[in-house]
Amino acid sequence: MSTVTRATLAEQIYDQVGLSRHESADILEDILERMARTLETGDTLKISGFGTFSVRQKGQRTGRNPKTGVEVPILPRSVLVFRPSQLLRAHVNGQSGGEGPPEGDDE
Repeated sequence: MSTVTRATLAEQIYDQVGLSRHESADILEDILERMARTLETGDTLKISGFGTFSVRQKGQRTGRNPKTGVEVPILPRSVLVFRPSQLLRAHVNGQSGGEGPPEGDDE
């Protein structure tokens, strides 16, 4: 199993679309920049058949240093959440299409 990098994605765009390597890299960077800007504004980013990225706000809470046991405040922050589509889940689980048990059904 290998890691997918920007370079490998740009190379695949180059191979499949036929643009120059430079143009392929520029397109990839533009897409990633637009995705980042969308999430920075707090909007949801949905890619059909892949999944949904959203930003969730976490409130302040009290945490504990596991080494010393001292309580410390954890400040409010934004976290990025990804929810895969049914198609992606099925693909990862080796199923064809979006079949499978409905969400939340463990039977």
